Amino acid sequence: MNHKNIFTIQNAAPSVPDTTKIFGGSTRVTTEKVPGYSEEKYIRWGEDDQLPYKLTEAVAKDEVSAQNKMFNVLTCYGAGVQFTDKETEKETTDETIQRWIFNNGMPSFFLNQCTDMKYYFFSVAVIILSADGKQINRLVHKDACYCRFQEADENGKINHIYYGDFREGLPKTVERLTLLDANNTLDDLERLVEDTHEKKFAILMRFPTAGCQYYPDPYWTAVLRGGSYDEKRLINAAKLAKLRNYTSIRYQVEVHENYWKHICEEENITDPDEMQKRIDEEKEHIKDYCTSSENADTVWITRHYVNPDGKEVHDVIINRIDNGKEGDDWAGDTQAAANTICYADNIHPSLVGAVPGKSQQNNSGSDKRELFTMKQALEISFHDILLQPLQLVCLYNGWTSVKPTVPFIQLTTLDEHRDAKKVAQTE
Repeated sequence: MNHKNIFTIQNAAPSVPDTTKIFGGSTRVTTEKVPGYSEEKYIRWGEDDQLPYKLTEAVAKDEVSAQNKMFNVLTCYGAGVQFTDKETEKETTDETIQRWIFNNGMPSFFLNQCTDMKYYFFSVAVIILSADGKQINRLVHKDACYCRFQEADENGKINHIYYGDFREGLPKTVERLTLLDANNTLDDLERLVEDTHEKKFAILMRFPTAGCQYYPDPYWTAVLRGGSYDEKRLINAAKLAKLRNYTSIRYQVEVHENYWKHICEEENITDPDEMQKRIDEEKEHIKDYCTSSENADTVWITRHYVNPDGKEVHDVIINRIDNGKEGDDWAGDTQAAANTICYADNIHPSLVGAVPGKSQQNNSGSDKRELFTMKQALEISFHDILLQPLQLVCLYNGWTSVKPTVPFIQLTTLDEHRDAKKVAQTE
């Protein structure tokens, strides 16, 4: 008689792709024709033009990497952008400027800019001028992963950026944006407004990286090339598979082949279909007995006898499988890989907790305040780059009495009776 298995193991170790191959083996710059502009070409971002999405996906699949990126975005944001009066060194109270800040959703704009800068090491903003071209009315963020650079001209200048959905391949249409000269932004804007009467321009903020021709190679991506990211994910996958396989099976049930026959004989069941049905019911009964909390402290009596050879024969034997931990042999490797990921993101593990749930550091409050202060101090170079569009707005709109700044958040000691305060970068 053919019986079905009571338990079926379906769990398997999750697949962990090799992130060292994300970048491919070629560093050659490749071009593609621009949809809607057949005479123009854009530079593909990665060999298959999908590199930004692969980077985002890799970060999203690892807890430490994802939290690191969020922490870097938040520290780069600091206390947020404010327009500071040059004389008083306090936030401006000018109603025109305050209204402009509110209408342009400055917190959301700057957070988006920080996010792209920390993921891709560049960000893109678009300025929109008034009808007469004398004021910058709007400042809009453009997601970097959907931006592509035009092939540079004979002078090495990139004249346009194309914005479209490249995630599924070549889009049908793109938005073509004139790119202002990064080395002469204000003069270039004034010249273009006068010559072309355009009202919409793109500004590129790009953090320098070694050997960058078009798209920067963020320094943090070394953790993908080097293998520490894969190491941590492989350890996590192995642990997960081990937990699933060990915790999913709690009991091994040994059933004598005559047990099913005896049950059917005792209940006078002779029809094959009815016999199979009764056997399936008995299997469920055994399963419920082993797993149901209602059967705790109950007794199940089965047959037991000794055969002519003197061996004991049981109808049913229930063996409990030990699913306890078999040591924590990968704990050190997990911590080392997580700390390496933090190192690649320029974050001290004590600030984010590289190994969630574990307290490996004994840093004092003063030490952590110093680490946080150092971390924010390292954001100054990013701020200098990210504030360029706002500096352009101030110059073009004639707001000569103010300057855009990003105050630090300084953690205080208990004797100051407050947790934190804003500090200007110049202090």
